[in-house]
Amino acid sequence: MIMFIKVPNWVQKMYKNRLWEVKTKEKELYLTFDDGPHPLHTMFILDELKKYNAKATFFCIGKNVAAYPNVYQRILEEGHAVGNHTYDHLNGWQTPNEVYLQNIVKASNYIDSRLFRPPYGKIKSSLVRKLASADLPLKTVMWSVLSYDFYQTLSKERCLQNVLLCSKPGSIIVFHDSDKASEKMRYTLPKVLAYFAEKGFGFERIKVGKT
Repeated sequence: MIMFIKVPNWVQKMYKNRLWEVKTKEKELYLTFDDGPHPLHTMFILDELKKYNAKATFFCIGKNVAAYPNVYQRILEEGHAVGNHTYDHLNGWQTPNEVYLQNIVKASNYIDSRLFRPPYGKIKSSLVRKLASADLPLKTVMWSVLSYDFYQTLSKERCLQNVLLCSKPGSIIVFHDSDKASEKMRYTLPKVLAYFAEKGFGFERIKVGKT
């Protein structure tokens, strides 16, 4: 899959059994954070969100939840949503199906959620269908706006502009609470919150059943 900044409609229609954005007439944005929890970066995010009474969705790696349960607990206590991001951050295109599914199940022992986001956005369509019908079951959540905070050669200002220019009501926006993305995320997130809050937007968590 090509990594678009703003995912075009034709991609969303091609993979329509995944959640790309939330259909809403309200001025709402859906901030999401992948790869945590992290003892420093997740705490920074939570502090920034609290300033605006903003809610978000954290797609957590199982082994990180096991390592930092107190950070994970704070996410829940402050009213945010969580999602499964596998236990070991596996690439769904390069991992045998059964190994991948077992890794998701292992993560579910630590992450109580019916939301799932594949690491790198890479998952086979057959697995998306299987996850939806499995015992769990899980809704595969993608995104409509990618900040590119993880991209090393991208400037902080370009990362900010990616979000400001491409977001609209119902957009699902991706940031990361990871070491790799921390510099750009810490620069961009406060400015995104301030910019859209001034324009009257709210920030909501993703709920199962939202389409």
